[in-house]
Amino acid sequence: MKHYLLFASHSYAFAILRPIQAEIRRRGDEAAWWLEYSCPDMRVEGETRLYTLSEVRAFAPLAVIAPGNWVYPFFPGIKVEVFHGYPMRKRIEQIDDHFTLRGWWDIYCTQGPSSTPYFTRLAQQHGYFRIYETGWCKADTFFTPTAAAETPRQRPCILYAPTFSKGISSVWEMPPVIDRLAATEDWDWLITFHPLLLDDRELVARYEQLAQRHSNVHFIRVNRGVETFRRTDALLCDSSSLIVEYLMMRKPVVTLRNTHPGPYLIDVQTTDEIGPALHRALTRPDTLMSEIDTYTAYHEAHRDGHNAARVLDAIDDFDSRYRGRLPRKPLNLWRKMQMIIRYLKSRR
Repeated sequence: MKHYLLFASHSYAFAILRPIQAEIRRRGDEAAWWLEYSCPDMRVEGETRLYTLSEVRAFAPLAVIAPGNWVYPFFPGIKVEVFHGYPMRKRIEQIDDHFTLRGWWDIYCTQGPSSTPYFTRLAQQHGYFRIYETGWCKADTFFTPTAAAETPRQRPCILYAPTFSKGISSVWEMPPVIDRLAATEDWDWLITFHPLLLDDRELVARYEQLAQRHSNVHFIRVNRGVETFRRTDALLCDSSSLIVEYLMMRKPVVTLRNTHPGPYLIDVQTTDEIGPALHRALTRPDTLMSEIDTYTAYHEAHRDGHNAARVLDAIDDFDSRYRGRLPRKPLNLWRKMQMIIRYLKSRR
């Protein structure tokens, strides 16, 4: 029996890693969870959690699978990056942070044309890791019969989910906009934050007050991915990587000053334009929907519901062909020391 460790540093990891857990179990193998202190415990019955390094070593995982930017290098097993979203240049830099090499990973599981070619060039240049185009494991949930099921609703529901990146996020200027639209439009609102935004108590309080003032506004602390998307008809956003996920469900997105706008978005420059843009989005124009289909195919190449299976197949291939045979990873002594300190602090 093979063992796999699912490494979660934020709440969004559960929606990404659970398709892999399901495939692990389908194959008769075993998965366990490692939750960082920054990640709430959202396990359900039957999901195992490990708490210490000694427990991880005893579990002896074949691989540690993580959707974040880092992992403990001293954990045993092949280190597998499955990403927390699709590459989207939030700022006007040439290369997205999605492609930053930090020296932790043995395998990068890429998603499609927007990520595979560049990572392949990086692998050829550096040599210490391998690239497998598997598709994003979370996307398996987008292309299943249950993903098509929608919650019946009497009127449109708008999802507002801003990015946390300062200088790009719309989160600080949006409360009066939502306050006005909630009072004047026959729409429901669902507001959810990236986990890093939840640390700003004053900001959270402003949005909680919006929900208290309007019966058609609901603020939730955790975005549950497909489950949340199914409850809504259009997304209001800025430059979050969440946009691609939402578009994958063939639902329109209105953005405020998106850093890389395209014909697959309805992008506006001022908050006064948001209301009319949402009206247009809710009509689902044919041209817009066609552009959405083209754009999402560029990001996600695999829509057969077997991305998680390809991740596990990639691990098996790496284990048999490359493990112990590639150049050593960068020493990264300072980063490794930071990881040791982080681990010790988290175990107090």
